[in-house]
Amino acid sequence: MVKLLWRSLAWPDTRCAAPIYTHPAGISMQAKQPHSQVLKTTTAGRGRPTCLASSLAIQHREIDRARRDDPAAMELLPLLTALLLAHALACLAWTAAARRRQSRCYLLDYVCHKPRDGRKISTETAGDVVQRNKRLSLSDYRFLLRVIVRSGIGEETYAPRSIIEGREDAPTLRDALDEMDAFFDEAIAELFARTGFEPRDVDVLVFNVSMLSPAPSLASRIVRRYGLREDVAAYNLTGMGCSAGLVALDLARNALRTRPRAVALVVSSESIAPNWYSGTDKSMMLANCLFRSGGAAVLLTNDPAHRGRAKMELSCLVRAHIGANDDAHACALQREDAEGRVGISLSKALPKAAVRAFAVNLRRLAPRVLPVSELARFAARLLSRRLLPHLQSSGKKAGGDAPRIDFKTGVDHFCLHPGGTAVIEAVKKSLGLDDDDVEPARMTLHRWGNTSASSLWYVLSYMEAKGRLKVGDRVLMVTFGSGFKCNSCVWEVTGDMADKGAWADCIDSYPPERLANPYMDKFGWINDVEGDTLML
Repeated sequence: MVKLLWRSLAWPDTRCAAPIYTHPAGISMQAKQPHSQVLKTTTAGRGRPTCLASSLAIQHREIDRARRDDPAAMELLPLLTALLLAHALACLAWTAAARRRQSRCYLLDYVCHKPRDGRKISTETAGDVVQRNKRLSLSDYRFLLRVIVRSGIGEETYAPRSIIEGREDAPTLRDALDEMDAFFDEAIAELFARTGFEPRDVDVLVFNVSMLSPAPSLASRIVRRYGLREDVAAYNLTGMGCSAGLVALDLARNALRTRPRAVALVVSSESIAPNWYSGTDKSMMLANCLFRSGGAAVLLTNDPAHRGRAKMELSCLVRAHIGANDDAHACALQREDAEGRVGISLSKALPKAAVRAFAVNLRRLAPRVLPVSELARFAARLLSRRLLPHLQSSGKKAGGDAPRIDFKTGVDHFCLHPGGTAVIEAVKKSLGLDDDDVEPARMTLHRWGNTSASSLWYVLSYMEAKGRLKVGDRVLMVTFGSGFKCNSCVWEVTGDMADKGAWADCIDSYPPERLANPYMDKFGWINDVEGDTLML
């Protein structure tokens, strides 16, 4: 019976191996065989070979002969066919399920780096650093102090030792590597200790730092320091700005999809030591006032066996890049000033670029995270305003707002990039959030400053330390970066999240009663002179 099925499925039939050509009159002739010549009439289309028709006819005769010779065997044919079909469907379903499981991305744990207390930099210390720059005029000095005092940054952020020790004007490569090594030695080691995983369990390593690219790479430095396996897939990202944290996450997720039951280590930081700007260009001074030392190490897996111990599961990740626009590309740019000093320039086009990139990102994100009812409500309001413009004009006169999507219908918590007070307020206004929604971002800016790509993990750690993340909650992460980019992702809480992490020694004092800088009185004279504008 099996032989019969195999012969019926075999293609092409060996007896049709010799080509058959069809005469224009409808008569087909087979090539001459050793002992005979075949001449037959066919009903196939003119000029087409008839091997297929001949093969089917032979197979049909063999099945009829088998039916006559062994009726009982032929009764099993439908059952055998059904079994083969069921087996094929089961294989397809198993393959689809395996791919779906492999595409999952679970957050096992993360650690935010807390530098040593000897690296803390207060407003008074920052003022001393500014005073050491003899190139600054009184106007420049006043501008920097105003930015520092109004930045929303508190008194316990951290800076590299080269700045604390007064060597910011002539940093060395050793200063930059020492800053990275301090982070590697403490945060990554703590992550392995907390999760119980060993360095040799890591299959994928993704490291990102924007402003430092030595050779060998810093990813290779981690491989050597912790003794990762020889077959580890290591990636080193540079120049991606503050949005690199989610870029690294996306890269790690895609790498996990090609490796069943794998573990990925994602490390995010920024190099402050060699990038202190000591010139007088105001657009390049802002980075000195905002950026601080920090970093985060994150452990991910796609192994379903570890889902029970995971903290969160990644639901979706959306990236938007509007770098094709010249203004957007140049709004956050590393360049030289008129005197040849290198720094990061933040232009006045940055807010406009951020709004545009944010809008592009949200258009793709909304259908993935919001319920159908909210999308339908927004579409109905938008359509009514376009079809009835007279109502739109009357609504404006009455103080009505344009239709806005309510992201709170699909998201429970908002983890926003603490790029500065203006950035936080702009996102708050765009999403229609309240003070409680942006509190984690504001408190992170106050306690840690802008730690670039790792900032989002400090914001998430604040939420966890406050005990606000419950199983089933959805967390939206939003970050911006040079290029210009806006990246976002949504996590779903799947496990217990009660660690206080880097916030352990201060979470009870947050939020403080007032965020006003305590040195406002001491530096109050900076507000007495008009003429400067604050771009923050």
